[in-house]
This record gives sequence, structure tokens and C-alpha cells, in this order.
Amino acid sequence: MGATSNKRQEYWPSLFQFLCGTGQAGSLSHYQNVTAIDAAHFLAIIGGTNPMNSNPLRIGVLGAAGILRKKNWQAIQCSGNAIIAAMATRDPARTRQFITERQAEAPFPVTPQVHDSYEALLGDKSIEAVYLPLPTALRKEWVIRAAEAGKHVIGEKPSAVSAADLREMLDACRRHRVQFMDGVMFMHNPRLERLRAVIDDQERIGPVRRITSVFSFLGTGDFNERNIRTQAALEPLGCLGDLGWYPLRFALWVMRWQLPRRVSGRILAGGTDSAPLDFSGELYFDGGASAGFHCSFLAMNQQWANISGANGSVRVPDFVLPNSDTDVAWEVNYKPVRKAETGLYLETPTTALSQEALMFRNFANQVRSGALNEEWFDSALKTQQVTDACMASARAGGKMVEAG
Repeated sequence: MGATSNKRQEYWPSLFQFLCGTGQAGSLSHYQNVTAIDAAHFLAIIGGTNPMNSNPLRIGVLGAAGILRKKNWQAIQCSGNAIIAAMATRDPARTRQFITERQAEAPFPVTPQVHDSYEALLGDKSIEAVYLPLPTALRKEWVIRAAEAGKHVIGEKPSAVSAADLREMLDACRRHRVQFMDGVMFMHNPRLERLRAVIDDQERIGPVRRITSVFSFLGTGDFNERNIRTQAALEPLGCLGDLGWYPLRFALWVMRWQLPRRVSGRILAGGTDSAPLDFSGELYFDGGASAGFHCSFLAMNQQWANISGANGSVRVPDFVLPNSDTDVAWEVNYKPVRKAETGLYLETPTTALSQEALMFRNFANQVRSGALNEEWFDSALKTQQVTDACMASARAGGKMVEAG
């Protein structure tokens, strides 16, 4: 198979056992977290082709944020059941150039159409869903308009400027029977299922007492002056919304979606003429558990999380985006579990087994089911509520604020 396939064999032993016929007899369910579609896509990857569902979800993209170039174009292309069918931005000429460049690297069977306006894309009856990486301040209007046009919606984070706005957005989606999902990739990573089993181990971990997490990167050059994420008019939540959304979501997931009773937050930099650039917060839950987080555009790249229980702890070195620079999937009581031992794909490059591809695949599958996944509505709203409370506390000088 060559050197690349040998490396994949190192990281995905259980999947290779099934595909190569060297594992125990039985169905795919014998191999934890390996599904039939994963196996089909993996075979396609090593064979150099990308299978496509005969009825892929046709997605239209409003805006061309950096995440589309960095991850999500290829994630949709790798999903196997969704395609980018159209795009609309403020600059159609640049969009055509963008599409040409991306098609050269990760082509869809048909080159996406370019619409001259967001309204035109929403009026395109062939488009079934929209991906919305627009600035947060614009998101409410276009989510509601998308819902009114009968389009399912997957949006970037934070979901809205406020929980009040998000409730209006979700209500519109419910009225028009369209699915909403915020694009938190790690929620679709099979690693979470493994982590849940570890966290729930009362003998090794015990009741959760403390959750600590950090997500940061250093914005270089003129990032703080020119990047849209620092502009309060378009991204009023700044680093709290862009980065803090992930630690908050992780804490809520660990706590099985229990909202904290009280929160506090502090803007450590920015927040006057610009959006927050550096932020820390504390969450306090009924039962004695607490969570602390730090998010920043001013600190080195970090994305770790630690769960402390009465009897032990779990640490994840790359909980937001799997990082190939570490071979550790997670640690339990200081003992590392190597990625090669898990049978999971926990590497940086986007493939059909990456969490970002799984996210779009799950979204398309949900749309095709015809049912609304209320858990996705609920998780987005709870994350927004806690985000709002953290910001309200920070604006009040760190005063304790009730969440919800």
C-alpha cells in the first residue's frame, strides 16, 4: 500500500484488521467506533477515490471565511453525502477565483455555482442547506431568512450575538421544519464516546470536581487591528465567542448539559475599542463541581482540557482539533493512551474520518432523516446562555452572574 498507508495502519489498527481481513470474524460493530460508512470511505481514501452518495445534500455557502479554505471545503468534499453546490459572497469575482483554487485541490463533481447575492442563493430551489460562516453580527438575519426559504442551517460559532437572538433563530428553524447545528467539530469525534466511558469510571475518576481548559492562539502581525474577529461591531464577543465557545461546550458536555448556577468572567485584554482579546471565566455547578477556562488571541497555541475527579483525572492535549504533533489521545491519571492504540483517526489532515468530515456527514444524514435533532438546538442555546453570562459578568467587573 505504500508509506502513507503504512502510517494509517499504525493509527487505525482495528479498521485495518477489518478491511484487510486480519481481525476476528464478525460485523463492523466488533470494532469500536468503526462504522460501515467509515470503512467505505477509508477504502476510497487508500484507493485514491472519493465515493459520493447518489443523492448528496446540496449546500450553499454564504460568505468565504478562512475556515472554509482551511478545513470545511475539504471536509464537505470528504463527507461522501454532501457537496458545495453554490456560493455567494460580497465579491463574486474573488469567489470564482477561490472556487477555481479549491476545485484544483479538492474537487466536487460539478463546480459550485456563484450567485451574485445572498438573496439569490437562498432563492435557488436546488439548494437544500446553507453553511453560514458570516460574522456573528450578521448571522441572525441570514439564519432566519434561510429558514424562511426552507434551507437547513449549519453555522459557525458563536451561534449569535445573544441567547435572545439565538432563540429567535431556533424558533424560525422549528417553524419551517429545518435543522440547525452549530459547527463544533469535536462534538462529532468518536473520541468523546471513549472519554465519556473514562470520565464515568467511578473507581478511577470518581465524581467530577473540576474542569479546566484553554484554547488560544497568538494573532501575529496586524491581527488585532485588522482581523474581523477583533472588530466589536461584527464580532462583539471576540475571543470569548470565537475560542471560548469550545471550553464552554466541553464543560457542558462533561456535566451532561447541566447549566452552571453562577458564572464569572473577566476581559483581560481588549474589550474597549475592540472585542475581547483575552478572557478567563469560572463556572459553578450545583453539587460542587466547577470549571475554569482561558481563551486568547494573545497567547501561544494551546487547546487542552483537564477533568479532575475525586479519585483521578483525565487530560486531553488537543480537545478542539486533533494535532498530529502529539501521539497522545488522552491521559488517565498521568498514564497516556496513545493514538495508535485507539483505532481512531486523531490527526491534523482532513480525511473522510476527520471530525470535520463526520460533522458534515452527520448533518446531511440528519437532514435526510426528515426529523429535527433537538439536542443540537439545545446544546447551541445552552452554550450561548453561558457565553452571555460570562460576558455580562465581565462587563460588570467580574461580578457573579446567574446563567440561563
